Amino acid sequence: MIRSLFWTTFVTVFLAEVGDKTQLAAMTATVRSGQVWTVFFAASAALVCATAIGVAVGGVLFRYIPEAAIKWAAGCTFIAVGLWVLIKG
Repeated sequence: MIRSLFWTTFVTVFLAEVGDKTQLAAMTATVRSGQVWTVFFAASAALVCATAIGVAVGGVLFRYIPEAAIKWAAGCTFIAVGLWVLIKG
């Protein structure tokens, strides 16, 4: 295992996830149900599955599509979603 890659990925994903809708949904589910461990394990399993899909799709995409094109597509998608939220919001 490459430690620097591990920690870079960990910090990047951690910072991206803190305070997002996933965390808010987990907090809400915990408050409503009072089931801390059930919500923790369910949310953790969901994040593992979502990450597995991202890694698998990324592994395939990078074989066929240049990294620069994927970065541009991702950036444009984020901008489009941001504009949509601002306009519809």
